Amino acid sequence: MKIKRKYIPILFGLGIALGILLGSMLDFGYNDTALFASNSKKEKLNKLIDYIDYEYVDAINTDSIVDVTVNGILDNLDPHSSYIPPDEYRAVEENMKGDFVGIGVSFYPYNDSIAVIQAIKGGPSASAGVKGGDRIVYADGIDLSQNTITDDSLSRILKGKVRTPIEIKIKRPGEEDLLTFNFNRDRVPISSVIGSYMLTDDLGYVKINRFAESTHKEFVDALTVLKNQGATSIALDLRDNPGGYISSAEGVVDEFLEEDKLILFTKNKSGKISNSYTDNGGLFEEGEVFVLINENSASASEIVAGALQDNDKGIIVGRRSFGKGLVQREMDLGDGSAVRLTIARYYTPTGRSIQKPYELGDKDYYEDYLNRYENGELRSADSIKVADSLKFRTPKGKIVYGGGGIIPDVFVPKNTDYEVEHLNYVLRSGYMRLFIFEQLEKDRPYYNSLSMEQFKNEVTITDAVIEDFISFARFRKITLKASNYKELYRRYLKATMAGQLFGNNAFEMMVNQEDDVIKKVIALSKEE
Repeated sequence: MKIKRKYIPILFGLGIALGILLGSMLDFGYNDTALFASNSKKEKLNKLIDYIDYEYVDAINTDSIVDVTVNGILDNLDPHSSYIPPDEYRAVEENMKGDFVGIGVSFYPYNDSIAVIQAIKGGPSASAGVKGGDRIVYADGIDLSQNTITDDSLSRILKGKVRTPIEIKIKRPGEEDLLTFNFNRDRVPISSVIGSYMLTDDLGYVKINRFAESTHKEFVDALTVLKNQGATSIALDLRDNPGGYISSAEGVVDEFLEEDKLILFTKNKSGKISNSYTDNGGLFEEGEVFVLINENSASASEIVAGALQDNDKGIIVGRRSFGKGLVQREMDLGDGSAVRLTIARYYTPTGRSIQKPYELGDKDYYEDYLNRYENGELRSADSIKVADSLKFRTPKGKIVYGGGGIIPDVFVPKNTDYEVEHLNYVLRSGYMRLFIFEQLEKDRPYYNSLSMEQFKNEVTITDAVIEDFISFARFRKITLKASNYKELYRRYLKATMAGQLFGNNAFEMMVNQEDDVIKKVIALSKEE
């Protein structure tokens, strides 16, 4: 179906809501004794559930009643207190941990086989020689071409404990016989630093897509390489980053500020304040930093942007951030599920709360994007509403505001043309990735033989390929227009192809080539 114009901002809002849910994981401890002390409210709920379980006239799943009850309670709190059921919690925990144990491939169930999109760098499959385009036909003697293999059962077959052996048999294009690979399952990294390269001779670029346990180490590794390549300035891209662990955000800030600088402070319901300061030995204390944010940058992303802005370090570039200044604590409920509960507010070093209002409910809260879209804020900095009562000053006298997100020092408008928004939504979707996979399949041996430099010089996205993609989308009931946006198609198609062949960094390098915010950062860096 064609995505109607009026629904595009709503789709973005829903995406933001999901991202914030996945990104609002902060690492705080709690007191079991205090939490589970006996009280009449808890006993009332237990009695009601037991009464329904034993006496209700029809058979009923009381687990579902518990889920509904928990969700009902949390719905009356704030938008970020949430219940995570067991099936979702496993995936969220794995994503935020920064690795998983398995064979290390991204794949599609495709034409009665498991088609490898890419063997993940640093994983056991890549080390063993598995390549994109390979078909996994058997795993430990189990025929994976059977329709009875579900996503869950496939996950159980391919994942496992560290150093447990697995044998896979692969059909490779151009090879007559099946290839056999024997190796051990191992930890497979899930990178949160998804882009790291030089924009100019002295300006490095790092993109962080979430703040996981491994983010600070990944960031230090990337920053070290860029410094060795000559970077004296860094563009830190936190656009569309929904947040994550506060400790990882603090670690990133610490690399830019000298010792004993305030990063943030938190305040709980009793008024207790906890301060967080930088340590010593930051890698980039002398260099300039540009922090890229947008309306989807939230939570830990805003901690980084706010800490650097309030300490007069660097320049914030882009559009006003999401506006999440609440701190969550996560509690395991013992059955594989968890509750994420808001337990404090955080404040930037100047004392700003950047939490936007949520008194009107979740719907109004997450439709704030739609409000920004309609009031012109995404196109003009003059449309950003600020309150004098929430005005603060940095140590060097720069005026900053609280009350709903980090306002950038340098504003870069969003292209809110309907067709461009529609295209950006589709071009980053699974439709594009599946189409590109099928394009690569037309000559997999050739594409797998290319270096990145050869790929840049030799591979061209023709008008015919663009038309093929439009037809591919139309077959799936998505209507796209081609007349005025061929260069946008061309850039995303080639970037997605580079991503499947060479990884996320290659995608970011190519998709960023015509990015307005990055162009602005490059121009600003030349003024320094």
